[in-house]
Amino acid sequence: MVKKEWSFDTLTVHGSEGIDKHTGAVAPPLYQTSTFAFHNSDHGAALFNGETEGYIYSRISNPTQACFERQMAFLEGCEAGLAFSSGLAAISALVTTLCRTGENFVSSNTIYGGTHSLFQGFLPRMGIEAREVRATHLDEIEAAIDDKTRLIFIETPANPNLDLIDIQACAEIAKKHGIPLAVDNTFATPALQQPLELGAEVVVHSATKYISGHGDTVAGVLTGTEELITRIRKETLTQVGYCISPFNAWLLLRGLKTLSVRMNRHCENGNRVAQYLSFHPKIEKVYYPGLATHPGHDIAKRQMKDFGGMIAFEIKGDLQAGKTFIDSLELCVQAVSLGDCDTLVCHPASTTHSTYTPEQLTQAGISETMIRISVGIEDPSDICNDIGQALQRI
Repeated sequence: MVKKEWSFDTLTVHGSEGIDKHTGAVAPPLYQTSTFAFHNSDHGAALFNGETEGYIYSRISNPTQACFERQMAFLEGCEAGLAFSSGLAAISALVTTLCRTGENFVSSNTIYGGTHSLFQGFLPRMGIEAREVRATHLDEIEAAIDDKTRLIFIETPANPNLDLIDIQACAEIAKKHGIPLAVDNTFATPALQQPLELGAEVVVHSATKYISGHGDTVAGVLTGTEELITRIRKETLTQVGYCISPFNAWLLLRGLKTLSVRMNRHCENGNRVAQYLSFHPKIEKVYYPGLATHPGHDIAKRQMKDFGGMIAFEIKGDLQAGKTFIDSLELCVQAVSLGDCDTLVCHPASTTHSTYTPEQLTQAGISETMIRISVGIEDPSDICNDIGQALQRI
C-alpha cells in the first residue's frame, strides 16, 4: 500500500498505486493492444455512452497509458493526467481546448522554439492569438490580458536561457482575471518544482526529456483538474488523435522509477559544470539558477528544491568561436533535446530556436554566441575536462 507520507524519492519508485492488485505485477504491465473486447452489446454501448468505465480503443485510452497518467498526476499533486504523442501535442491540445477563434492567451516569450513556432505560426491560422511577453516583468503579463484572454502560459526555468518566472505571482494575476495558469515544468520536473502548490492549475511536460530520461521516446503530458483533463480528452485528444502509444507510456513509467536519483545527479553535475564555466577566462556569462549571479536566483530558491542540470553560457568572441567549441567536443554529444543520461550540447539560435526571428531572439535574450548544455550523469570531471579542451581550441 502506498503511503502519502513517504518521501518523493520513494513515491517515484513505488508509484501511486504500488503493486498491481489484479496480477501482482511489480512493474506496470505493457498492454500492447489497439482494441478491447466488450462483454456484450450492452457493455459496448455503455462504454461509448460513458455509463461505465473501461477501455474501447487505444486512441482514446489504454491501461498502460492510464497508469502513467495517474502516476504523473500523483507526483505533480494534481487530480488527473493526460498523455500525448509529444510535448507539442500536449500544448496544442491545451490551447485549442481553452481558446476559440477570436480569443487569445498570454505566454512568456522565452520558450522552446517548437512551442514558439506553434504559437506564432500555426495557431494564428486558427484565429487564436498568442501574446508573447517578457514574463519576468509581471506588468507586461497584466497589460496583455483582456476580456478574450483564456490562458496564461509560462515556461520556467525557460528554454534556453534559464529565465526564472515567479509562478506564485503569475498565479495571482491569473486568479484575479479568472483564467488558468499553465506551467511548462519540463526543465525542473516534479522532483524539483511543484507548480500546483504555487497556484498553477495546469502543468505541462515534454515527457521526452527528464521524465523518460533515456532519450528513447517522444511524449508529452498534461496534469490538472479532473474536469479540465476530461474536457481535453473528449474535445481534443480523441478528436484529433494526439494519442501516445502504449509502448511509449510503458517506457515513461520505467523512466519515472529513477527520476529522483537521476535528477539528483543532474543537479550535482549541473552545479559543478556551472561553477567551472563561471571561472573560465573564455566564458563571457553563465546562466544557471544555482549561481548567485543569476537574476532569478532568489526566485529559484523560493520555488525550486534544487537547480537542475540545464545551463546556458556565452563564449567570448563571435559565432565562429561557438562553432569551434561545439565541433571540438569529444565526450559531450552535439544534439538537440535534453534530459538524457548523456550530456547534450547545442547552439539554440541556429537549431532549437531557429524559429525565432533575429528581433525575437534579441527580445527573448538569446544571443548568437549562446550555448546550451543539458548536463548528463557522467563523471562531472570528465564533462568539465571535455569542455575545457574544447575551449582551448578557440
